[in-house]
Amino acid sequence: MVISDDMSVQLVVLALAAVAAPLLVDRLERWVRLPSVVVEVVLGIVIGPQVLGLVGTGVLLETVSQLGMAMLFFLAGYEIDFRAVRGRPIAVAGAGWLVSFAVAAGVLALAGAGSAVLIVAIGLCSTALGTILPIARDSGLLAGPVGPHLMAVGAVGEFAPIALLALFYSEGHHSGRTTLVIALVGLAVAAAAFGSLRRSARVSRLLSATMGTSAQLAVRLSVLVLLASVLLAAEIGVDIALGAFAAGVVMHVLLAALSEREEELVRSKLDGIGFGAVVPVFFVYTGVTFDLDALVSSPVALALIPVFLGAFVLVRGVVTFVFAGRVLAGGSRRALGAFAATQLPIVVIASATAADRGLVSASVAAAMVGAAMVSVLVFPLVGLRWAGKDTAAVAAEPI
Repeated sequence: MVISDDMSVQLVVLALAAVAAPLLVDRLERWVRLPSVVVEVVLGIVIGPQVLGLVGTGVLLETVSQLGMAMLFFLAGYEIDFRAVRGRPIAVAGAGWLVSFAVAAGVLALAGAGSAVLIVAIGLCSTALGTILPIARDSGLLAGPVGPHLMAVGAVGEFAPIALLALFYSEGHHSGRTTLVIALVGLAVAAAAFGSLRRSARVSRLLSATMGTSAQLAVRLSVLVLLASVLLAAEIGVDIALGAFAAGVVMHVLLAALSEREEELVRSKLDGIGFGAVVPVFFVYTGVTFDLDALVSSPVALALIPVFLGAFVLVRGVVTFVFAGRVLAGGSRRALGAFAATQLPIVVIASATAADRGLVSASVAAAMVGAAMVSVLVFPLVGLRWAGKDTAAVAAEPI
């Protein structure tokens, strides 16, 4: 691939926007605390073709953006500690999500959404796990009683919608040679994971020995598993987010062979690659491709933003709050509902898929994404206040 001078400039501008986002968040902190992801999307809109026109769409930028999205879901899967969420947390979260989906589908059917019922319901039932976990972790919320339930609600709210998108809206083809390569990689990873589950001293020693060297086996293995899973997802025609999420779960199991300190070190390195490099590109590029004209030129679309926000609250927030009644109380219960209603990445995927297939108009898709952006801006901050946690860390968090 030959990169033109114009494309090189666009890449630099995209990177500049990613760097500017946390700086702007820091400057704005005295007036309002904003999650960096919201600023990243807004900056993408500003530098995009509908405002300044400094960055447009293209194959290279789209590829880097897709890599950022894959890394976001990989880190979300990697963050989940199934030892902490097994039992009641995952059972309550799963039951709550099924009711959320039923409520969303029922309301949309009654509203006359027609053939768009399924895909819009999928979008409404998501939870932005990769976005809310850094906020909850830095504020100390994960270490408290809300932590296991937040991870469970986020895991189900991220995995289930992706799985449904893959099941009903998959496109692709199989290539025998590529599938064979991926299968061999999968067998190698499975063998390594099995050794990890048995606390293999050899696996632990090899991973630990390369932690501080140029070999960086744990990080290289994580990248390999991510790329292989994404390629497999593309081969069988499902969304790459599903493969990335599964890759993160696999690596969490595999790296259980490390000590707690070493596992934390690996996570910090993966966070550096993800949140420090490619994940911001996904959010900035989301702003670049955001159809602002379709939104502002349609009074109906603008009116739909609070409607979708209310749907997020009802479908995910209220339902999660009700199901958490037996496990949490007071502010912790309300905080869990607020975080559960926070949405963005899957809404972006679902709305784009719906618009591409002609199931919804471009203005409705833009309204969905706009509402999801507002949810990221408002709901985590409200949740932290209800939980009695300091929101100062949110301003500096590179999500």
